Amino acid sequence: MRIKKIEFSECFSDFCKAMSAGGAFLLVPDRKGRPNPMTIGWATLGVIWGEPIITVMVRPSRFTHGLLEKTTRFSVCVPLGGLKSELAVCGTRSGRDIDKIKECKLKVAAGQAEGVSVLADCDLFFECQTVHKTHVIRHNLEAGIVSRYYPEGDFHTVYNARILHAYRRK
Repeated sequence: MRIKKIEFSECFSDFCKAMSAGGAFLLVPDRKGRPNPMTIGWATLGVIWGEPIITVMVRPSRFTHGLLEKTTRFSVCVPLGGLKSELAVCGTRSGRDIDKIKECKLKVAAGQAEGVSVLADCDLFFECQTVHKTHVIRHNLEAGIVSRYYPEGDFHTVYNARILHAYRRK
């Protein structure tokens, strides 16, 4: 896969459009080191603690949550149009039950950072290392958001991760 390294902020507009139009893939290694993709629709890019940070949210009920709790490195792979059916599968099916890479015929490539893989079919890539995590707390959240997004009380864990590498596919 041919890539072009970029500053993480260069792709902010493309990132926001993709997140609003279907999401991105959060790619975390499973217990055997195989990449497990999960669709995310909520994420932010910015600067925290003087570093480029991506923030992702994962519910504790998700298989990916348990994987993130056992590693600090992951990638966020962003398709800019396309891969709609793959995003749908990875957002509705669990890695507990199926191999989503195989099911979706996704191509995996080694990342730039040790222990990180990416989905070669995507367009933007962020290789990340968790530096902080916290939990969404009901009484700290606006009631309307609680009723709309957390009717079952399955509040997200929030992962803030240093962006180790950001690049585009050529």
